[in-house]
This record gives sequence, structure tokens and C-alpha cells, in this order.
Amino acid sequence: MNPSMLPPWLGGLEEEDLNFIRRFLLASGSLKEVAHQYGVSYPTVRLRLDRLIQKIQLNEQAVEEPYIRLVKQLAVDDKLDLETARLLIQEYRKAQKEES
Repeated sequence: MNPSMLPPWLGGLEEEDLNFIRRFLLASGSLKEVAHQYGVSYPTVRLRLDRLIQKIQLNEQAVEEPYIRLVKQLAVDDKLDLETARLLIQEYRKAQKEES
């Protein structure tokens, strides 16, 4: 398949995410089996899947300002806590309104 024909939501995923999706599919969607393969608990795999879902949803959203998208991505990747992300986005939007 030509890379330009890939769906846009794939663009924001890392190789690690794609490997997880591959394992998940090969395990017929069994989180229990994926947990066994990774040697982790079911809740750990469930959390990983939830974060992957959030990444995909972020990538599918309408084009958003790069700063807001970055802050959301950092929060999804646990590099920034959710409350801080909300505060940064709120202050950014407030500053944008003041400039208008």
C-alpha cells in the first residue's frame, strides 16, 4: 500500500503503538492474551488501549491549532498532567481572544 493512502489517524502513532495494534489484532482482540504476551496485568493493557484510543481520537479531530494539539498529545502520553494541560489550553485560548 502506498504510504500516502494511509488514513490520517495513523500519522500520529508511533511504531510502538502500531506494534501494540498488531499484537491486539493477532490475539483476536483479547486483552487478556495481549497482557500475557507483554507479561503485564490486564489493567495495564487496558490503560494502554485507552491511551491509544485517545491518540487516535486526537488525530481524527478537525485540524486544531498546533499548540493545543501538542498540549493534548503531551497529556495523552502522560508527559503532562491533565489539569496542567487544561490550564495551558484555557490560558492560550484566553490570550488568543485578547489578541483578536
